[in-house]
Amino acid sequence: MVNKILCATKSGISAKIVEVEVTFSRSLPGFVISGLVNNAIQEARQRIHSALQNNGFSFPPLKIIVNLSPSDLPKNGSHFDLPIAILIVLQKENIAPKKWFAFGELGLDGKIKYNDNIYPLLLDIALLSPQANVIVPKGGKDLFCLIPNLNFYYADHINEALEIIKQEDPVPDTYSKDLGFASFEIKNERYYYPNDFELDFSEVKGQKIAKRAALIAASGFHNIIFEGSPGCGKSMIAKRMKYILPPLTIKDMINSVKLQTLSGQEACYSPLRSFRNPHQNASKSSILGSATQTDSKPGEIALAHNGILFFDELPHFKKDILESLREPLENNQLIVSRVHSKIQYDTSFLFIGAQNPCPCGNLLSKHKTCRCQDKEIISYKNRLSEPFMDRIDLFVQMNETEENAKPSISSKEMQQQVFNAFKIQILRGQKNLNGKLDEKEINRFCVLESDAQNLLSQAISRFGFSERSVNKIKKLSRTIADLENNETIKKNHILEALSYRRS
Repeated sequence: MVNKILCATKSGISAKIVEVEVTFSRSLPGFVISGLVNNAIQEARQRIHSALQNNGFSFPPLKIIVNLSPSDLPKNGSHFDLPIAILIVLQKENIAPKKWFAFGELGLDGKIKYNDNIYPLLLDIALLSPQANVIVPKGGKDLFCLIPNLNFYYADHINEALEIIKQEDPVPDTYSKDLGFASFEIKNERYYYPNDFELDFSEVKGQKIAKRAALIAASGFHNIIFEGSPGCGKSMIAKRMKYILPPLTIKDMINSVKLQTLSGQEACYSPLRSFRNPHQNASKSSILGSATQTDSKPGEIALAHNGILFFDELPHFKKDILESLREPLENNQLIVSRVHSKIQYDTSFLFIGAQNPCPCGNLLSKHKTCRCQDKEIISYKNRLSEPFMDRIDLFVQMNETEENAKPSISSKEMQQQVFNAFKIQILRGQKNLNGKLDEKEINRFCVLESDAQNLLSQAISRFGFSERSVNKIKKLSRTIADLENNETIKKNHILEALSYRRS
């Protein structure tokens, strides 16, 4: 008879489910753990032996063989102590036919300890194996209770864990905290959003066109670049966009918390999407992340998933960093390859860039004189390659704010318009926002009226747009139509989308 309990190990930034099994054989007494395990797991033999002996369990004169399957997957972490100990004690008993997971490090006295490896693993288990039964340390209860889709059983001691798993029909812990976030429901899916606007668009004076572009970008997750003189409001608008983005599902928040944990940040659930703003002197590895099977660290690009990646002073970023953005901007994925490992990060983010029109910043100024030579301006603009710019949906040139300019719209009003467009996209059957649609989805959802199609054909013939640019125009027009609650894309939607192309 071979009892089995499930656990998990970190592989890259994801969890892989591991099956723990134990057998006893007639041989010289011994304790063997197999399955490409690291030192923390090998040392579990001493911890488990002491914990069980100190609680009245005597080891039989047999050889104990523990196997962690799949055997070719490297495994690490002291949280394997608990499932191994349970299986050793229950060698002659049948475990109830449930899918049991167990996580926890054992102290020498039998107490079950929490460690930081467990939390991100559980976040993935909630997605990989919904409604699984999980025995976890009681010390992490306040953290675990918000993880949905799992039946938790909390234990402080090995004896408590044994009592739980011996029961035929144990009752999971029902303790949970209300998320307390504002939300609404569409097609039986609940979406959460922020109600507080620490930074509000009502503080941005003038810049009506830039705010309109920001609204469109937020509604469809379209990549956008703001160009203008210093102080015209580029960064102000970019930093306020995170408050008006589409709402998040529980799954989105789980992914966000998981990335926070893996990057060493304090983990917390929030309906506010991530906002990453790396400095232009940041290293390439900090932007892209690392790629090892046992200790991968997501970079700024991965941490911006489902949120915003903001590059201020865009042309001053290193050329290789800007070019490395092309893949995640196009495919919504980043693959970091090394000799012994290859890690894939999801990168479905809204990219925002901000730049001056020239090195001195005064080229568009009505009050200051530009000190740059033509050669310097050309060199400055050439820092952004055409393939990179081809991945940008909106390019907005901003003028200096006039002295008597007034605020035109608040973040609350913009958020409501974004939500209306978001609901239209979901009810239309889209799984992705307009800016992230693939070619098949574009043909299905971006339906143009005849005069709109004629106008687009003329623009293609005149300006020689690439296929990628044409698709971006269609997706941008789709978002503009959604904001106006139109089922099909009209001529005026195409005209507005074309107005945001880089001249």
